[in-house]
Amino acid sequence: MKLAIVIVHNRDRAKMTDRLLQEGFKFTVIGSSGGFLREGNTTVLIGIEEERLSDLENAVAQNCSSREQYVNVGSMEAAPPGAFVASPIKVQVGGAIFFLLNVEKFDRF
Repeated sequence: MKLAIVIVHNRDRAKMTDRLLQEGFKFTVIGSSGGFLREGNTTVLIGIEEERLSDLENAVAQNCSSREQYVNVGSMEAAPPGAFVASPIKVQVGGAIFFLLNVEKFDRF
């Protein structure tokens, strides 16, 4: 038995969780937020047997894609006090972070 921890952007959550339900996976969803852009993420906890691991990886890979997004950032050093000049930069958002842990014991009550 394994525990998969999958962190996905909120824009990808519905597609991925719908696919997981279609495939018969049981999971728990926890709301979270990212550190860099402070945008909403979802953390999904999935208990899985090793023989279904490739099905899970395919479901995540096919439904969570990274994309480019422009965000405004400004240099506080170059601006006079009280002024903020924003300049957009392109960053990668979305996709999924996939952790896989061994589970020593599993019980369902």
